[in-house]
Amino acid sequence: MPHVVILYTGQLEAETDMTALCRTLADTMKTCRDEHGAPVFPVGGIRVFAYPAPHHAVADGSADMGFIYLHLRMARGRSEATQRATGEALAAATRAHLAPLLARRLVGVTLQIDEGPEVFDTKLGNLHAHFNRA
Repeated sequence: MPHVVILYTGQLEAETDMTALCRTLADTMKTCRDEHGAPVFPVGGIRVFAYPAPHHAVADGSADMGFIYLHLRMARGRSEATQRATGEALAAATRAHLAPLLARRLVGVTLQIDEGPEVFDTKLGNLHAHFNRA
């Protein structure tokens, strides 16, 4: 269930490669390890999606400001240290990708991670089976 959803102001679509950011974050998630060296996320469960917001209001409206919100939702069971290290890795990857954009325009960026008790959770696809083959 490790899903990263990115919401961003639509004018940024032409200014940064969101598909590349999605791939960068997915690749970063593949490298995340817990305190014992085990992968934090199953490869078959990694998903990163990005959606532009064509309608938005940012800050005081005095300039053409942008905003990017990244939200990682992960299943329960990972330690606080693992969660923090994962957040730091995703933040570093995001910062590196967005550096050229942030050098030329005003953009707010927020990354949040949460976990929670699922009321219902099932997997119906075949990606996990594909990556779990021996």
